[in-house]
Amino acid sequence: MSGAVIHLAHSPDSDDAFMFYALAEGKVDAEDVEYVHELQDIETLNQRALRSELEVTAVSIHAYAYLSDRYALLPHGASMGDRYGPKLVTPSPMNKRDIRGRRIAVPGPLTSAYLALRLYEPDFEAVFTPFDQIDELVLRGEVDAGLLIHEGQLTYGAQGLNLVADMGEWWFQETGLPLPLGGNVIRKDLDETLKQKVSRHLKASIAYGLDHRTSALDHAMRYARGLERRDADTFVGMYVNEWTLDYGERGREAIRLFLQRGVESGIIPHPVTIEFVDE
Repeated sequence: MSGAVIHLAHSPDSDDAFMFYALAEGKVDAEDVEYVHELQDIETLNQRALRSELEVTAVSIHAYAYLSDRYALLPHGASMGDRYGPKLVTPSPMNKRDIRGRRIAVPGPLTSAYLALRLYEPDFEAVFTPFDQIDELVLRGEVDAGLLIHEGQLTYGAQGLNLVADMGEWWFQETGLPLPLGGNVIRKDLDETLKQKVSRHLKASIAYGLDHRTSALDHAMRYARGLERRDADTFVGMYVNEWTLDYGERGREAIRLFLQRGVESGIIPHPVTIEFVDE
């Protein structure tokens, strides 16, 4: 298959920008594939994937439970929290018992952060909130707690918020595995040769960014939402690393177990068949 146009969607975050820098700037050979980059927040991408609108997109691993009939996971592009992840924060010090039954601002219902929190503490009232407004709701006292993703994982302390639990560390204590947060998926109805080609291009883009960190970070800073370069570098390093180049067996096992726990707890209403694209 030649001359394919692939709509490649990801969130406007510094880690995703770093990952796709080489593809966006023509630093890797895309052969005969034309990539059209689309940037939207992850919950919007989850919903678009439910409608099969995109050939390739970043999605939450939780959302994949509802997409596995139409999309396969690419082996590259994972966002894994290796003993870190979404942060549950409160305006004053609390512990796990204190947050039971409380109003908690969380990102969208298909985010992995939301699934992780439901597994950690099933009993709370979810207040679905755009991810970049959660900290303000907590600070204003409009909710009892908030679940922070993206840059908020680094900046909550400076805002005077208190950490109740780090979902990535909690998951590691439970399972010994990293917390699978996001991945890239490709539509199953595409030509097999094209799927393998896209997989190679994505891996090459991630590898190029890791090998040319300064220029890739320059590009990613456009999407750092006010982070200082040092913090943006830290954030990118958290979510673009060896896990991102390839899940490996531990990463794949983490996805299987995460979604299995979701099914066992009744949060995900059906078993999930996970399919990876092989190069």
